[in-house]
Amino acid sequence: MLDLLVTHATLPDGRTDMSLAVRDGRFVDVVAGPLQAPARQTLDAQGLLVSPPFVDAHFHMDATLSYGMPRVNQSGTLLEGIALWGELKPHLTQQAVVDRALAYCDWAVARGLLAIRSHVDTSDPRLLAVEALLEVRRRVAPYLDLQLVAFPQDGVLRTPGGMAQLERALDLGVDVVGGIPHFERTMADGATSVRQLCELAARRGLQVDMHCDESDDPHSRHVETLAFETQRLGLHGRVTGSHLTSMHSMDNYYVSKLLPLMAEAQLQVVSNPLINITLQGRHDTYPKRRGMTRVPELLAQGIPVAFGQDCVMDPWYSLGSGDMLEVAAMGLHVAQMTSQAAMRQCFEAVTTHPARILGLEGYGLQTGCHADFVLLQARDPIEALRLRATRLQVYRRGICLASTPPALTRLQLPGRPSSTDGLAAR
Repeated sequence: MLDLLVTHATLPDGRTDMSLAVRDGRFVDVVAGPLQAPARQTLDAQGLLVSPPFVDAHFHMDATLSYGMPRVNQSGTLLEGIALWGELKPHLTQQAVVDRALAYCDWAVARGLLAIRSHVDTSDPRLLAVEALLEVRRRVAPYLDLQLVAFPQDGVLRTPGGMAQLERALDLGVDVVGGIPHFERTMADGATSVRQLCELAARRGLQVDMHCDESDDPHSRHVETLAFETQRLGLHGRVTGSHLTSMHSMDNYYVSKLLPLMAEAQLQVVSNPLINITLQGRHDTYPKRRGMTRVPELLAQGIPVAFGQDCVMDPWYSLGSGDMLEVAAMGLHVAQMTSQAAMRQCFEAVTTHPARILGLEGYGLQTGCHADFVLLQARDPIEALRLRATRLQVYRRGICLASTPPALTRLQLPGRPSSTDGLAAR
């Protein structure tokens, strides 16, 4: 007896009329056509898209939903956002951080987002945010994978005791080593921080995910050091460079040298389209840079690229809702990834690519994988992006966590019979 049988599903790779059988929280069969097996529950997908859940490879859950506290970022710059967060930190309480994070996790699940990598600030010697998000991770574990990065927001060398605080966070159970070399006092200090943090990760057998070159300065080239240290320490496949916005401003010759170095080191990349294009280029008049890294070129080198949400209603960004289709659609537009193949890559940038970066076990729609999936009100990934498709059903381990009624518009135009359109305006 199956626990769940999904029928008439379309999968992201284009296969149609698929059946997915679930028992004990895993897919036990994924086949074309009907599957003759008794099941306690049946879900008829009616030809719509069944996707693995969305994954956000870059977020700041300790700051989420704090917009306007203590005031609004008037310049819209990264640096004012960091200053605002510094003003807010002394007034944070653990319960407030927990409450806001749990509220965001509810938003995430409703939108089919079931795995998040969140950076958590270790610059506060109290490690209040660290302890809060460790508690959140424990509480959401039954329905959401939350991976934490020890992130020295004020610079691991720039902050007195910064390295010791980061190590304490790892001792408490934080998963990944983070950094922010471009915010250290000098380029040399930035390079030193990359070396020391990668050595720390190598000693502890951990992954690295470093805010790197989040700047319009084309001379911010810490990703080159990150690739070198990854090679030197044998961290291949365990290191992620997040943001890399300075690559937008670098000259093409240098980038032609840099990309193969990154590929050789098997670096992974996270771009954050909504935030990168909002924070970068603030000192430009016209032409105005938008700052997102070179996504198509990275993908062409075989470097996996994920799109992250980064911020939602916090000192850096006043908008956002945890909708990874919105994130992917913005990445598509800014990177001009409008071919059929490229648009599908944008869908992969919020599903399979971030799942690979996080190292999620049992992710996907194959036999043996966890029965985690989203039924979308769309017929393929491109339509899902175009329509920001309604998440009709969200399942984890074969159990429905969230459901949303189909989007349905009723047209009552003069001189024409009334009609409905369930996929909005096509």
